[in-house]
Amino acid sequence: MALLSHHTLEVAMSGFEYDDVLDFTGTSASLGKGSLSDIRQGVVTAPILFAMEEFPRLKSVIQQGFDNPANVDTALEYLWKNRGIQRSKELAIKHANLVAAAIDSLPESSNIDVTKSRQALINLTRILVTRNK
Repeated sequence: MALLSHHTLEVAMSGFEYDDVLDFTGTSASLGKGSLSDIRQGVVTAPILFAMEEFPRLKSVIQQGFDNPANVDTALEYLWKNRGIQRSKELAIKHANLVAAAIDSLPESSNIDVTKSRQALINLTRILVTRNK
């Protein structure tokens, strides 16, 4: 929807950013996969990138990779010491609001299906940033 409204790919992909947070805050049961699975697979997501901004030493840990469980532990220690998770949530909310604004900026329509569909998309943006699984 965001791309159709001439927004950037960054805005379009923002719905996935909140998933980055859930990897650190969710449980294996709520996620349907192991918690911390992204970092254990070597995937560096927004919360870790934000932590790296505050703790540049984290970059060398990331470059070493996460095959070593000690590097995962070190990265998590840095993560818990900063606002990376909160900043990721704030970024996801910001982008959800941009997506909702893009939907609202589309030409008006008297078609009830169009109105319902647009509202459903706006509701979806809210669900994405408030979900816990």
